[in-house]
Amino acid sequence: MSFSLHDSATRTKTAFVPLVEGRVSIYCCGATVQGAPHLGHVRKEVNFDVLRRWLEYSGYVVTLVSNVTDIDDKILAKSAEEGRAWWEHAYHYEGVFHDAFRSLGVRRPSYEPRATGHVPEMHELVATLIERGHAYVAADASGDVYFDVRSWPNYGALSGQRVDDMEPAADADPRGKRDPRDFALWKGHKPEEPITASWPSAWGRGRPGWHLECSAMAGKYLGDEFDIHGGGIDLRFPHHESELAQSRAAGRRFARYWMHNAWVTAAGEKMSKSLGNGALVSEVTKTYPARAVRLYLLAPHYRSALEFSDTTLAEATAQLARIDAFLQR
Repeated sequence: MSFSLHDSATRTKTAFVPLVEGRVSIYCCGATVQGAPHLGHVRKEVNFDVLRRWLEYSGYVVTLVSNVTDIDDKILAKSAEEGRAWWEHAYHYEGVFHDAFRSLGVRRPSYEPRATGHVPEMHELVATLIERGHAYVAADASGDVYFDVRSWPNYGALSGQRVDDMEPAADADPRGKRDPRDFALWKGHKPEEPITASWPSAWGRGRPGWHLECSAMAGKYLGDEFDIHGGGIDLRFPHHESELAQSRAAGRRFARYWMHNAWVTAAGEKMSKSLGNGALVSEVTKTYPARAVRLYLLAPHYRSALEFSDTTLAEATAQLARIDAFLQR
């Protein structure tokens, strides 16, 4: 079997060759369980479900790990708005995501680790980065630990950017940073946050940064090097760029190939809760058959943008009916 992927070192398309003959290891950035999923959230799961099934059909043994981010800034904010504990909020919406995946025929991954269950592995990775000179504890006594992007010359290689051309995130906290583009590995506990949303560490109570979580969990279950890392195109920078940098800086080969699916758009804009244009899976499947929604998500090339409208979903429904009628005949 041959298909085009991007090599993580050169960013060039190359024929896929697995790390271990006959076996394929895949890590996908999974759900951040802050709320109910829309079609943009589940396109990756549907695409990688088909990839996994095709690889298995082709004779490979596939290990697919897809994480659950069950602690982050948005979960803390959303749970406070809804007046319930952050862990209860996350657990509830984790179930909602699973309902959506199941309705679209997505098989469960080989394993689905939660971020909150892997804090020791995250501590180990942070300690390694500090020891190697690629991370530092903020000097402002906040308990924050940052990755030093200037210490890693290849930062930007995955997305094809230079550090000097990068803009720091608009919502990033600049306190204690050597460079505004340095990203948080560990976030010190803040008085206004629940104490349950923090863990003891060598740098003080706190919680992990988003990028750190995935590197630690991928390493735990797939080792220092694995075949494919996947996710939406919006994750390529800064999330996957930061994952790659911190993992390589810690001495891990990490992902050999990267796959990024394009957005689902609505009126030309990325489908997003913040823009108010998200089509919830639970609502769309009340109007259209779930199999037709799955077909709609799979019809274009995975790297092509997919426009959401009633017209495109109606077309997918009609196409599915023609396929079913042919098979019945």
